[in-house]
Amino acid sequence: MNDAQVADRVAAVRAFNRLYTGVIGVLDEGPADAEYSLPEARVLFELAHQDPMPVTDLRKRLELDAGYASRLLARLESRGLIARERSAEDARRQLVRPTAAGRAAFDVLNRRSTEQIGGLLRRFADEDQERLLAAMRTIGDLVGTRRRDPVLVLRPPRPGDLGWVVERHGALYGREYGFDDRFEGLVARIVADFVENRDDPGQAFWIAELDGERVGGIACTRAADDTAKLRLLLLEPSARGHGVGKRLVTECVEFARAHGYRAMELSTVSILTAARSIYRAAGFQLVAEADFDDWGPKLTDETWRLEF
Repeated sequence: MNDAQVADRVAAVRAFNRLYTGVIGVLDEGPADAEYSLPEARVLFELAHQDPMPVTDLRKRLELDAGYASRLLARLESRGLIARERSAEDARRQLVRPTAAGRAAFDVLNRRSTEQIGGLLRRFADEDQERLLAAMRTIGDLVGTRRRDPVLVLRPPRPGDLGWVVERHGALYGREYGFDDRFEGLVARIVADFVENRDDPGQAFWIAELDGERVGGIACTRAADDTAKLRLLLLEPSARGHGVGKRLVTECVEFARAHGYRAMELSTVSILTAARSIYRAAGFQLVAEADFDDWGPKLTDETWRLEF
């Protein structure tokens, strides 16, 4: 990356920061003319969700130094909103809990915040709201601390999911491997064939979600009366390392086995090393290969097969 590119990206981040700061100014739980500051509102929020809470945990969660935290809690205590006490299990630990007045104050702040955020979201159509929330999740994943145990769900496709599968194949494989639009066209044809044969009980499609966000997919289709075909394994970069690909392949293989197929085949290319490792671990064996350049770069097509 050259200096001009770095400067452009820094400017873009600064512009976003200015925009976001303006939005936060509107959405603060404790706006400037309210009786609670933002730090006070954040303390009330945390205590409303964990009662009691060790003061040390509160400081870590809100990233407060000891002196500032002590002054902040003293102000809230003087107003009758919180109470501090020694832990019965360890007298060296101090606990803090909201009083009845503190909970009432939180209810007011929470209701105000809900109304403000709801008002912001209602400015956008449903589709744009989903785009906004997806962008927020992306920022959180990249610059925040992602949970180590995100919830993985495999489900059937919903309206819009199959179009997303085509789009993400084109975008990801184009960016990472240089595949051109002919590859995206192939994916679109595979999806169209699946839809045309949607009444076939021997085929299925799964969309993978991590914490409610689409991160992958896979399909089982019919290659012959006794042979299934694994198709369209997709995994977003954000999902790597969470076992999503392995889970998708396992689900697809078990479906084929349960529906009476005697074998399962798949086609891939040799440069997709992570996918090939998953296939090999699932019991597939490489049975054929051939060079081709149908999608732009020179590739080696591979056929893998699993006997049941």
